[in-house]
Formats: sequence, structure tokens, C-alpha cells
Amino acid sequence: MVSPSGGGGIWRRGRSAQPQGGGGVSAPAQPRARVVDVPAAAAGPARPAALAAAEPPGPSPPRRARPPPRPRAAPPRARRQQAAPAHEGLMENTKELTEHSSRVERKRQDSFGMFDGYDSCSEDTSSSSSSDESEEEVAPLPSSLPIIKNNGQVYTYPDGKSGMATCEMCGMVGVRDAFYSKTKRFCSVSCSRSYSSNSKKASILARLQVAGKPPTKKAKVLQKQPLVAKLAAYAQYQATLQNQAKTKAAAVPVEGFSWGNYINSNSFTAAPVTCFKHAPMGTCWGDIAEGVRVEVPNSDCSLPTKVFWIAGIVKLAGYNALLRYEGFENDSSLDFWCNVCGSDIHPVGWCATSGKPLVPPRTIQHKYTNWKAFLVKRLTGAKTLPPDFSQKVSESMQYPFKTSMRVEVVDKTHLCRTRVAVVDSVVGGRLRLVYEESEDKTDDFWCHMYSPLIHHIGWSRSIGHRFKRSDITKKQDGHFDAPPHLFMKVKEVDAAGEWFKEGMKLEAIDPLNLSAICVATIRKVLADGYLMIGIDGSEAADGSDWFCYHATSPSIFPVGFCEINMIELTPPRGYAKLPFKWFDYLRETDSIAAPVKLFNKEVPNHGFHVGMKLEAVDLMEPRLVCVATVTRIIHRLLRIHFDGWEDEYDQWVDCESPDLYPVGWCQLTGYQLQPPAPQSSRDSQSSSSKQKKKAKSQQYKGHKKMTSLQLKEELLDGEEYSFLQGTSDQESNGSASYYIKQEP
Repeated sequence: MVSPSGGGGIWRRGRSAQPQGGGGVSAPAQPRARVVDVPAAAAGPARPAALAAAEPPGPSPPRRARPPPRPRAAPPRARRQQAAPAHEGLMENTKELTEHSSRVERKRQDSFGMFDGYDSCSEDTSSSSSSDESEEEVAPLPSSLPIIKNNGQVYTYPDGKSGMATCEMCGMVGVRDAFYSKTKRFCSVSCSRSYSSNSKKASILARLQVAGKPPTKKAKVLQKQPLVAKLAAYAQYQATLQNQAKTKAAAVPVEGFSWGNYINSNSFTAAPVTCFKHAPMGTCWGDIAEGVRVEVPNSDCSLPTKVFWIAGIVKLAGYNALLRYEGFENDSSLDFWCNVCGSDIHPVGWCATSGKPLVPPRTIQHKYTNWKAFLVKRLTGAKTLPPDFSQKVSESMQYPFKTSMRVEVVDKTHLCRTRVAVVDSVVGGRLRLVYEESEDKTDDFWCHMYSPLIHHIGWSRSIGHRFKRSDITKKQDGHFDAPPHLFMKVKEVDAAGEWFKEGMKLEAIDPLNLSAICVATIRKVLADGYLMIGIDGSEAADGSDWFCYHATSPSIFPVGFCEINMIELTPPRGYAKLPFKWFDYLRETDSIAAPVKLFNKEVPNHGFHVGMKLEAVDLMEPRLVCVATVTRIIHRLLRIHFDGWEDEYDQWVDCESPDLYPVGWCQLTGYQLQPPAPQSSRDSQSSSSKQKKKAKSQQYKGHKKMTSLQLKEELLDGEEYSFLQGTSDQESNGSASYYIKQEP
């Protein structure tokens, strides 16, 4: 991870002024920004894209002036002051460039040397098109990323033990308790979503497939987009911005979904990057705030070369920033969204050190006569990016896991055991793991490198966890064990005194239905603080659906947690005495509740608030990253809703889960983002399901305040229980805000 840096620098006026903090950039005397006078016709006709791409980047050589038909008697100063024809501007082009060089020498003592010679930057508004802004030719963007076929998870149970069910989508017959959702009508989440779309062809995979090509039967790998694809995407994005300036319409990216449009049109708020410590720049995002000035490409320009201008951050949404060019004041007509960690955003002063020209946007080029003085006034006291910002971004996106590393990961067909898998690809810290016995590499599993589901080779044996031995007797060529220090460390616990015991009752998130918190039992106590948990009423006879949680896991809770925090607790399957009461259930089953003091009480200052937008992994289909919203906050527990889908697909997730990402993470890493489901794809029977859900909620919901107090007296024997008291969904856990501090 990258260590946090100091605050952004403050621009001071005067040659000897030094920047403050880690993000400041002093204005060097040399080299200076390459700023030239561009007469009305100096831009000339647009060059072909191939010629432009062949030319090396850098200053364009001065063009040979065409001889005018007749020389004019007016002096050069008079010609510059009046609207001269195009051929006169060409005649004086070379001379003015010479005068420009002498002006630069005379102005070396200016406090902002990077703006020297910036007296009359103009452009021909009709000489070239928007496609000529860049000198590099960019390959076209692929229409879609490869598609992975949805193989529903299959759980094996002894025949006749739990009853059978038939999937209403695909017709598959299997054990009822292994089916997805509370109603057990579908064999997998994919079938459930496909059925709810009221058409077998309207599932998520159908929305991802390439037009005219059905999903292949062979699973493919989601690959990271190559650099050329990212450049092509940016080029198309810039072209869209220019069309927006003309039509004043919202930009529509290639993928059909725009975070900027989505947030602007609905006035949404995105979770800040500081909420995601595992994400790139998550620990050093303090330099980024509204009002920070940056240098970005000028899209409102018709020059044949790529030019830049200064913009300020108007709004932040995760990694994305809404930028406004300097000089537009309150005019938002040319505002545009840009990923702050992208390659085309730089701190103020970058153009000076790189020899890039600063040219004002065409829309406002005649608004001021002295742009240099305007910039000096606007930038004095403003904050910019640290000079090493791009280096920090690059370092934060270096991941220790490499392809061909061997790990132990949960067996997705038998949750109670682990298997050996090999790292096939790494995208933004997320690993595509292929089970070692998979010959065609289609039996895979996606998770983050900090996920509690993966471990080093030998972990299962060391703690007594069940493990499926591989039929492969020796390592394949090139495969090697991942070092143990790469994996997430768990908190050490002291099991010598009072500790968890087999048979103790608790509440736990159902690993097969993450929207439900269920009555659960400790089935086995392993070493190093690990526990095997089973969901009461729906366990397999052989324990194949037991799940391993650490004692400090935020996914297990003491008895009464749901009651006190007004969360619906799912009772054991077949339990007839409703509404469910813990005291009666413990007495009937002759069980005891796990002591409250053994659970994790730590609540970090996570910074999430209800309504914040983010990108979240669908843990039932862990290869998918979707547009999502925080709908509830209970201490450190977040309820994540996938936009466009019914509430039954919501998932309970810890605030520090590595499966949550800031807005713009997919764009930054090249991963594919799943947009919100369209209105036509939602559940056609939403009204009937809601009625059923409502009846269930009323049936299962226990007493509230009075019952919780009674539980405290009768079940907990005086244990400290204050950390479980109910809180508002809008619990104040916000992180510190960062604002610009301007000096007088």
C-alpha cells in the first residue's frame, strides 16, 4: 500500500514562494510552458490522422509562410490590432514567433514563469475538427468484453434427507435447501434473476453478450482492457464532450452507462475513496477535494495538436470528478466528468515542465485580454495535486499476487471444505482462481486478494479444516505456492479461558442467502479462533453446508442482535412456534447462547452514509461488479442494494469488505461494470412477492424494546450488551472532510 502524503500544495505569489504540504508545485523558471501566439489562420487545414500519428509528440515545427499576393503597407502592430485576412497572419507568423522568444526572455522574473509569453493565445475556430486534437492514432474500442457462462452452483446432499425441488427457470431437480432465495423456487441466483426478467433471454448474461452472438458454452475469462482500449475509450469520451457542448445534451459513453449522468440526473452522492482502504489510493486520498485545480486536455479547441487548460474540481464521486474549465465561472455548459487517477489529468505546472501549450477554450477565448494575469489571480492560494500523484496511483495498483500462484480457497460446491486453486489473472486486486483439477480452466472462482475465503497452502491442515485432496500428485510446471505473508491476517484470540463451544447458539449471515441473518449453531471449534457454523433447520446431514467463520468475523452476532437492531431474523426451517423467541427456542433445544463478550465489538469510523453509491460485488455471482447503494447501516454492518433489482437480492456486507469499491473503480482497473437493471427486466410479479414478503415480515418479526430488555436479563446473565443497542440507519461515522485553505 502507499503511505499517505501530506496535503496539497498552496500556490503563492512571488518567485521565492515555496509550496506548502506534499501536493504543492512551485513554478519553475525553466523550462517554461510552450505557449505560442496562434493567428486566426495559423492553424491551417486539419492533417490526416495517419500523418498526425506518425509525427513524434512535442512542439510542431513552424510552417513556411505563403507569400501574400501584395505586401501591405500597414505595420505589424496595426495588422495585429485589426481583423487582418488569413494570408496576412501567415506572413507575420515567423516574425511573431521570434518576437515571442524575446518576450519570454524579458519576463523571466515573473512570479508565474509557466505563463510567460501567454499574451495572445487564440485559435481558428473553423480550421480543424475535434478529431484532430491528438497527434496519436488510437485503435477502436472493443464493443464488449468476453463473457463468462453462468454455471449455477450445485450442492450435493444425501438423497431423501431434505426434500427435493424443481427450478422454475431451467427445470433442474435438486435438494430444496440447496436452492436459492427464501422461496426455494430457483436453483441459482442466475435462474432467479432470469425468471424475474419475465424472459429467459433477459438475464444478466444476455445483457452482457455481444450483439448477435449467444453466450458460448465454454466459460471465458474477463480480461483487463489493454492500454490501447483505454486510450480509445478516452478519445471517444472527449469527442462526446464536444458534441455535448454543441447540443447541450448529456454524454453517453460506449458502454451505455455513465456514472456522471446517473449521479447528476438523480442528485446522488457517492461514497468517498477514503471509505475503501483496500482500493487504490484509499489511504492517501486526502489531497483530493472540491476546488483542487488540475491541468487537463482542452476539448473545446480545434487546433491540430493536443493542448491543455486548467480546470477545477466542482464535484467528487469516488474516483470521478466533475471538472470545469477556468474562466467559465458559473457556466456549467462544458462541465465534464473525468477519472482523477486517469493518465490525462495532471497537477498545475505539469505543462511548464513538459513543454505543453496552455490554450483557453474556444468558447471563452475572447472573454479576457490578459489570460496570464487571470490565471495568476485564480491560482494564487489554490490547491493542486501533489507532483508525485501519478506515481502514487501506479504504486497503489501494484499487486503482490501473480499468475500461477497456488492457494487454498473455499470449494464452491461444498462450503465446508477448501480446494487448491491457481491464480489465473489479477484485475484490480481481484483474483480469478481456477481449481487445480479443472482441465479446461472453466471451473473458476472470483475473489479479492484480501478475502477471508483464500489461504496459503497448508492452512486447512494447520487448523483442522476439511480439505479436498487434489488428484494431481505434483505441481504443474510453472505453478508455485503463494507466500503466506501475502494473505490477510486475522486478529489473534485467546481461547484459553472462556471460549466458544460446540452447540452454542448465535445469529449469522446465511452464506447461501446473503440477504438473511439466520438462527445458527456452532458445529465445530477449530484452531486459531476459527469456527464451523451451521444454519439451523437447513443443514445437510453430512455437514457439507457448514461454513467457516473466524471468531472475530463481522458476519456472526450474539443472540438478540437482530431483535435489538430491528432486523428480520430468519427462524429455523419448519419451526412452527411463531413469532420466534430466542428464550423459548433455547429452552426447547436445551442449548445455550454464545457469550456476548466473545464477539467482535469494534466499530470503525467507516464514513458510509445511507444513500451513498458505490460499486459492489454480487457475492452470489462473485465475478460481477454492479452499481449499488447503501440502504442500511447497523454499526459496521451495511445492507447493499443492487440498483434496478428487487430487495430480495440485497446483501449484508461488512464496512471493511474487500468486495466494495468506489465509483469509477471498474473504469480505473478495466473491469466490466454491470449497470442497473432496466425497468423491463424487473420482477414481473413484484406485487405478489411483496405481499408475501410483507406477510413474512409481520409473521417473523419479534417483539422489540420490551423483549430485548427481557432477553438481556434472562439470557445474557449480566454480560455487557450496550454495543448492540439500536441505532439510526444514518449513524454518524463520516470521515474528515477536506476543504481548500486559501492564504490571503
